[in-house]
Amino acid sequence: MGEASRLRARAAEIADEVLFPAALAVDAADRVPASQLDLLAAEGFYGVAARADGSGMDFPLAAALVETFASGCLTTAFVWLQHHGPVLAAADSERPGIRETWLEPLAKGVRRAGIALAGLRSPTAPMRVRAVDGGYLLDGAVPWVTGWNMIDTLYTAARDSHDDVHFLFVDAADAPTLSTTPLELVAVQASRTVDVRFDGHFVPADRLADVRAYEKWSSSDASGSALNGFLALGVVSRCCRLLGPSALDAELAAARAALLAADAAAVPAARATASDLVLRATAQLTVRTGARAVLRDAHAQRLLREAAFLLVFGNRPAIRDALLARLGPAAPR
Repeated sequence: MGEASRLRARAAEIADEVLFPAALAVDAADRVPASQLDLLAAEGFYGVAARADGSGMDFPLAAALVETFASGCLTTAFVWLQHHGPVLAAADSERPGIRETWLEPLAKGVRRAGIALAGLRSPTAPMRVRAVDGGYLLDGAVPWVTGWNMIDTLYTAARDSHDDVHFLFVDAADAPTLSTTPLELVAVQASRTVDVRFDGHFVPADRLADVRAYEKWSSSDASGSALNGFLALGVVSRCCRLLGPSALDAELAAARAALLAADAAAVPAARATASDLVLRATAQLTVRTGARAVLRDAHAQRLLREAAFLLVFGNRPAIRDALLARLGPAAPR
C-alpha cells in the first residue's frame, strides 16, 4: 500500500472510530480535545501539504482527507485544515532560514498553526505593516481566526505603504499589543474562532516568510479555495451514510469531481454546488429523522447547523453570487 492509500485508509478509520462517535460532545464543548489533534499529528496528517520531494501539495489526497475528517467531525477538521496554508508557506518560502526553521516542526505538528489573512479585506481596520529596527510592527484587525489556544503560530498577512503584502509567522498568544475577542458561532463553536486585534505588535524580521504585491494576492484570492469545499462534502457524505442509498450519492460524486477538476474560474460554481448540496442533504436528513432531529443528542440538528455555517464560510463574492443563483431569486417585497 502506498503512502497516499495508507493515509486515506487511516483517515477513514479515525473519522469513523474516533471523530464521529465524539462529534456531539465536541459540538457542545469549548474546544476540540487535544487528544484528537495529537492523534492527527502522530499519524502524519499535519504534514500532508508538503510532500517530501518538494513537489507541493497532493491536492486529490488533501481533498480526500478534508472530506473524510469532516464526515467524522466538522469542528476537528476545520481546526486541522487551517494548518496547511502555513505548511505550504514554509515549504515554498525563499526567505533565508524560513524553510529550515519552520517546515519540519509544522509538518510534524510539533508547532500548530492558524491563518490570519482576512485582515487584508477588513473594512474597518485593514491590516498594516511597517518596518522598524529588527523587524515589523503590525496594526489592524483580523476577523475569523480559528484555533485560538490550540495553535501556537499565526500565519499573518498585512499590507505596507507600497501596497505589498507581508506574510509573517506570529506567535499566537495574547499580549499587550495583541488581543482577541471570542465569537459565538451557530456551529463549530469548539473551533475557538476569534477576532484578533494588533496594536503596534512587534514581529522579528526572521519571521517574514514572503512578500507579494497586493494586486497579485487579491487576484488569486478572488475565486476562493476549492479545498474548503470538501468540508461541505464531508458533511454531505455523513448524511448519505445516515440516510442510506439515495440520489444524493450520485450528486455527491459529481460535486466531488467538479471540485477536483476546477480551475480558478470554475471554483466559485463548484463551491456553490457543494454548499447547495450540503443544505439539501442535511435538510433531507432532518426531515427523515423526524421530530427527534431537533433534540440536542441528534446528529441531524448538528449537521443542519453545520450546513448553515458552510453556506458562508470562506465565501467570496463570486461564490456567493453563484450560490444565490442556485438557491433561486429572492421573493419580491
